[in-house]
Amino acid sequence: MTVQHVVETTKRSTLTKADVVDSVFEQVGCSKVEAGDMVDAVFEAINATLAGGEIVKVSGFGKFTVRDKKPRPGRNPLTGDAITIAARRVVTFKTSATMRERING
Repeated sequence: MTVQHVVETTKRSTLTKADVVDSVFEQVGCSKVEAGDMVDAVFEAINATLAGGEIVKVSGFGKFTVRDKKPRPGRNPLTGDAITIAARRVVTFKTSATMRERING
């Protein structure tokens, strides 16, 4: 699966991890198991970095950051009762200028 094929596939459906593994398999020339291990290693590095509260920048793609959200009032949609939505951490993504240019043509 070439990069062009991956791009064409994503126009029709969702890009899955298996699609990424297939692309690495074809472009690098390693076994599918090795390609899967490489993809897993990249995702694990991203996950570990974000879990540590650090920023992940991928040149030409974008930037992942972790943001802390404070507790806030909310409502239970079924009962209408007031509740407090707990504090949590969320991952945000901002595209790079290069990616925005590619998307907007």
